[in-house]
Amino acid sequence: MASCGPDGTKETVDAVVLATDYRPVFPYLSGSGALDADGRPLHRGGIATAMPGLGFVGMEFQRIFSSKTLRGVGRDADHVVSRLRRQAG
Repeated sequence: MASCGPDGTKETVDAVVLATDYRPVFPYLSGSGALDADGRPLHRGGIATAMPGLGFVGMEFQRIFSSKTLRGVGRDADHVVSRLRRQAG
């Protein structure tokens, strides 16, 4: 994947991580097919169902009761990264 900096420089990157706060609002994904009509991510266990290579962590009841908490988000992150790596081949 290529990334372009504000000065126009290009760089190859393996991943892009966005930290979006505690509110599940994703305006930057609007129109991408990754969200339902109410703006919620379309996912199964944190892996986007409509956009390969996209994952989510920290959402309420994503995989387990504690998914939205500091106690659970690490386990979900391990799961999501593992699945995305398998998707990438």
